[in-house]
Amino acid sequence: MQLPTQQVGVFLADPGACRVVLLYGEDSGMISERAETLVRSVAGSLDDPFLVVELTRDDLDRLHDEAASLPLTGGRRVVRLREATDSVTSVVQVILRSRAPALVVIEGGGMPARSRLRALLDAAPDGVAIGCYPEQGRTLQATIRARLQAAGVGVDADALGWLSTQLGGDQASTFAELEKLILYAGPDGRVDLGAAMASVGDLAGLSLDDALFAATEGDVAMADRALALASAEGVTPVGILRAALMHLQRLYRARLLVDSGMTTAEATKAVRPPIFFRRTAAFTRALGLWPAPALRAAMAGLSRAERNCKRTGAPAEVLSQSTLLTLARRAARAGGRD
Repeated sequence: MQLPTQQVGVFLADPGACRVVLLYGEDSGMISERAETLVRSVAGSLDDPFLVVELTRDDLDRLHDEAASLPLTGGRRVVRLREATDSVTSVVQVILRSRAPALVVIEGGGMPARSRLRALLDAAPDGVAIGCYPEQGRTLQATIRARLQAAGVGVDADALGWLSTQLGGDQASTFAELEKLILYAGPDGRVDLGAAMASVGDLAGLSLDDALFAATEGDVAMADRALALASAEGVTPVGILRAALMHLQRLYRARLLVDSGMTTAEATKAVRPPIFFRRTAAFTRALGLWPAPALRAAMAGLSRAERNCKRTGAPAEVLSQSTLLTLARRAARAGGRD
């Protein structure tokens, strides 16, 4: 079923009889935050070994069995599937037909409107697909104000305006910065512009997407900073490499459109999944730096790095960071930044 935006908060607190929820979009922090809210709503905690099961797409063969299993201690199980793509659609169809009792929470990335998984859950009476995109403007200001007010902290208008320009790239990092600000202000405190500028760090609002877009347009320093924050927020080395591969695949598809005669602006607009409008300039710049052969070589390098993370025993964090920063340095040389 399709869920109106204004009902998302109520649904997350009580998903009722819904059995499969897909969380997708560009804001990985919001996806994670909403997934955790659903898990807590149904299972009571994130780490109950009898009620909560966490899977990745490598565990896809277990998804139906886990969803169909009954908990030994009573209550309702939650099966949380990360890093999902449209490849899980057939298994989800089986789950919906079988009346498996668990709540299945699926975390995906950007999925186009024609996504088979989105279409399946939009049409299912006991399924929901919820888009998670970076907030901005008044919506972001409302989120910031509500988060501060819930902690008993007020905020001046100019501070709120400034915060809305610094935060919002990723909800997890936004909330982490606001927690720092709450501690800075203290109980019953108030945030003025000076307090906001003193408390909110220069990594505020950065996300894995920031690292990927910075890397492909040759901003090595920004890629390094955003990658460090994404790792600190819990993004796995393999997750970083897979996200980078998906990003390059999209860039490659756009590059082929340019090579066939489109302008970079036309190719950026035509590529699917669509580019979030805040990132179109960075994507268009990257198109001018990456010819198709270089993108093919870079994608092969990412695939090798993922295999090495899994098989060689080499430190995965170092491999993923080195691989992404190698992309950034290559783009920097192409753009004359080196």
